[in-house]
Amino acid sequence: MANDKISPGMQQYLDVKAAYPDAFLLFRMGDFYELFYDDAVKAAQLLEISLTSRNKNADKPIPMAGVPYHSAQQYIDVLVEMGYKVAIAEQMEDPKKAVGVVKREVVQVITPGTAVDSTKPEAANNFLIALDSDGQQFGLSYMDLSTGEFYVTSLSDFAAVCSEIQNLKAKEVVLGFKPTEAEEAVLRKKMNLLLSYEEEKSQESQLLDDSLKALEYSAAAKLLQYIHQTQMRELSHLQKAVHYEIKDYLQMTYATKSSLDLLENARSGKKHGSLYWLLDDTKTAMGTRLLRTWIDRPLVNKDQILERQEIIQVFLDAFFERSDLTESLKGVYDIERLASRVSFGKANPKDLLQLGQTLDQVPLIKRLLENFASPSLEKLIQAIDPLPDLAALINAAIDPQAPASITEGGLIREGFDEKLDSYRKVMREGTSWIAEIEAKERQKSGITTLKIDYNRKDGYYFHVTNSNLSLVPEYFFRKATLKNSERFGTAELAKIEGQMLEAREESANLEYDIFMRIRSSVESYIQRLQELAKQLATVDVLQSLAVVAEKHHYVRPRFNHKHQIEIVQGRHAVVEKVMGVQEYIPNSIRLDSETMIQLITGPNMSGKSTYMRQLALTVIMAQMGSFVAAEAVELPLFDAIFTRIGAADDLISGQSTFMVEMMEANQAIKRASQSSLILFDELGRGTATYDGMALAQAIIEYIHEEVGAKTMFATHYHELTELSSSLTHLVNVHVATLEKDGEVTFLHKIAEGAADKSYGIHVAKIAGLPSSLLNRADRILYDLENSGANLPLKAKASLSAKEASQEQLSLFAVEDSHQELLNTLKQLDVTNLTPREAMNTLFDLKELL
Repeated sequence: MANDKISPGMQQYLDVKAAYPDAFLLFRMGDFYELFYDDAVKAAQLLEISLTSRNKNADKPIPMAGVPYHSAQQYIDVLVEMGYKVAIAEQMEDPKKAVGVVKREVVQVITPGTAVDSTKPEAANNFLIALDSDGQQFGLSYMDLSTGEFYVTSLSDFAAVCSEIQNLKAKEVVLGFKPTEAEEAVLRKKMNLLLSYEEEKSQESQLLDDSLKALEYSAAAKLLQYIHQTQMRELSHLQKAVHYEIKDYLQMTYATKSSLDLLENARSGKKHGSLYWLLDDTKTAMGTRLLRTWIDRPLVNKDQILERQEIIQVFLDAFFERSDLTESLKGVYDIERLASRVSFGKANPKDLLQLGQTLDQVPLIKRLLENFASPSLEKLIQAIDPLPDLAALINAAIDPQAPASITEGGLIREGFDEKLDSYRKVMREGTSWIAEIEAKERQKSGITTLKIDYNRKDGYYFHVTNSNLSLVPEYFFRKATLKNSERFGTAELAKIEGQMLEAREESANLEYDIFMRIRSSVESYIQRLQELAKQLATVDVLQSLAVVAEKHHYVRPRFNHKHQIEIVQGRHAVVEKVMGVQEYIPNSIRLDSETMIQLITGPNMSGKSTYMRQLALTVIMAQMGSFVAAEAVELPLFDAIFTRIGAADDLISGQSTFMVEMMEANQAIKRASQSSLILFDELGRGTATYDGMALAQAIIEYIHEEVGAKTMFATHYHELTELSSSLTHLVNVHVATLEKDGEVTFLHKIAEGAADKSYGIHVAKIAGLPSSLLNRADRILYDLENSGANLPLKAKASLSAKEASQEQLSLFAVEDSHQELLNTLKQLDVTNLTPREAMNTLFDLKELL
């Protein structure tokens, strides 16, 4: 990469770059960050900036590209969002005072998992994950560097690890062990993660508890070490690692959350059309993040759920008090991230003013909560710490009109620091003092033309022409002699001059020092600020859920230990909001303690999937503490939700719809317990009819006999409804239809019993297929139904696998005349055919046909 003759500056660049081979190196040179060699070529393309060269006349000019230092963040954001690392090398000494090459060092490495200064700040968390493994289990730790949140758990298998990574929406994973090739391929290629490696553990840290398992401790320690290596500073906002267990929350795979549109609409990838969109009436960035967490991780502890419900009920019952509380939250800034900016040493006066304004709101918020006069709120009220000392410090110190820059002055309030005030007085009044001295000395000396001038060499001086030299007082002292005049000074003028020059030079420095002291004081409050942020976020989410519940007429769900579901006139909350209350048709759902499986039949497009999703969303909303869309709801507490809803190929891993179906079905039947909820929609449709039907029946029977989970199984195989006669805990329901004069209307209403037919051709008609095609389909259907091809399930259920296979083949039975073709095909040794032989054989087969 290097040229034969290389300058000391470029050698310095190469030495630094050698330590960061996997990162773009932004090398500070004056007012620009420069990139060289391959970094320059690649960055010019990615960032759409000009590619130039250094030493243009040399045999091998060095490719070069640069970005202005004051706007570098936007370019850094682009690279990081694309999944790259960026190392920032700064000038560590003043170039004017440097001897030889200016000393430069990397001061920070910004990676997708550690980015905190984005020019496009988002409310959502940015989690960095670290993984460690002992070959049997995995330790997983994650942190949001912008808020300091820090968590750790252990997982039994790699599938659970992948699910947790997807749930956390991580972009970067730090590996503390050597993964297998298959594991690395999944993480890097299938999940599109930036993989970093960290073998070293940080030394003992107060953030890590000895009660953690060895693998958890190791993963968390390696995460801390990686953060230390990339950020190169001590960070006081990092919180103590919190141990959690997956089973402490309602378990859902990433595929389940995606199919239910919890945090984003699966089709658009946008917030609109998701449960998060429906429930988000938060007023603060902290509340928005916490709401996402609550949706992502509903509770399984009944007491914790009831605690949230109680507060929502209190807020619902007091409209005016809640309205005042909601309004007060609008003045709350993101103090979690403000605290991290203080910790990083990046907080500016505007940040502290926002912090001060937030702290000014806290006593009001606390008073408004007290006005509800509810015991349910006492714990929350007591936990809210207004930090009066910090609020007073910021209000007393920081000028409300302070600029964002910390080097330009104007940061500190008048009256906060005596010395600074004296400097400002000198700067403000110095000119008038000079004018006063000039007038006084003109009168005392009698020199009518006496005036005070200033230049950089002599400073302030009295200008006296030669004709007036005899009138100069004795206390004047000579500063300079010119051809026609002389310059004089006095002790008084020198004193004023000294004060003014000192004020001018020292005022900005003093302000900077005072601001740094204040920022350091704020840093000592970080832990209390983070705790306050948690409490304010909780208040925000609970008021948001109350507002949404009132707006959409949601009810408070009750929980039972009888393992029964009773939902009266339930609605799919998100679909209802999209469609409007008038158009949405509610459905009641009832599965008593004896009913395990609801088999749902009816045509596609009639609302089976919505009905199933309605139950899942009701459970999720209930277990996150929210009120729900229904007239009345009683539920058991579920430990997990498993779904297979919607069909999609997994193109990246090369898996078909049917393979994805089977894998998700396998996850459900292996991991579900009696306290789980399973939702299967049209399982088995990805293969041949009898294959699919056989699998669907076997899965239903397995869930019934072996798993015992509450299950909704929607199917277009209406023959499966015969199972209700042999499976005692299965009931049939169907989507009601209205058929008149050959026209079918789907009522989107669930009724008891089985559907009498599948109405597939009617769906095709609604979709607009040509009438001639539909008429032909009707004739084919009539022929099939009358030829006995559609055997009743009881008869099919008794067939052996071999007989079922033969029966399926009989639908497409071959004539005797084709037997020769079949025999020829059977005898072919395909693996050993040469290309020429294969071609000849193909011609022969065509002749036989």
